[in-house]
Amino acid sequence: MTETTHPAAADGTTDGTADGVEAGPSLLYLLKRTELVVRARLEELLKPAGVTALQYTALTVLERHDGISAAQLARDSFVTAQSMADMVRALESRNLVRREPHPRNRREKVIRLTGPGRRLLAEHAEPARRLEERMVRELDPAGVAAFRNALKSAHRSLS
Repeated sequence: MTETTHPAAADGTTDGTADGVEAGPSLLYLLKRTELVVRARLEELLKPAGVTALQYTALTVLERHDGISAAQLARDSFVTAQSMADMVRALESRNLVRREPHPRNRREKVIRLTGPGRRLLAEHAEPARRLEERMVRELDPAGVAAFRNALKSAHRSLS
């Protein structure tokens, strides 16, 4: 049996079914719509701290991998190198990160979290966790695990 794909309309709907799969919004549309609402809620949550969702993402990357290059931080934070350079300057001016010489290559710099950066992350860990819980509240634990695995699988398939 040959699967037929149907192009998605601007609103993400498809014009038919593919092998018994109900027509409706495309997965790409649903994923983007979810990303946008998560980002908006995260921006609301972070506004009092004066950081953006993208800056928060970069800080959380540093929390897991402190002392990485700006290029690696950009890749792991889903922004361009130029955007990261601007972001690091902004975070550095607020004393949330610092640049220092790479331990093995003095010409290279690494980015590190500062105490205030760690405190900002600690203050927002619980609200961010609650946002994530809200996102999956209609799923049981097995559904959450399946959702997480499906997202990881989709990423691997496209990487």
